[in-house]
Amino acid sequence: MFSQGQFVFAVCFLIAFIIVMIFSYRKDIQTHKIFYKGNYKILIGFFIFIGLLFVIKIFFRH
Repeated sequence: MFSQGQFVFAVCFLIAFIIVMIFSYRKDIQTHKIFYKGNYKILIGFFIFIGLLFVIKIFFRH
């Protein structure tokens, strides 16, 4: 499916990408605390909405 060189490149790219994302997040952590305060409420609302969609799907299936 993948050659050995492609697999090695993918692993190296993934490791480098994760490291850069960690450094970027740590650099911007103060900004996130100011501008994205309370966004967990939106995430909870999204999960509730998806859950309601599944409940409606199951309810109307029977």
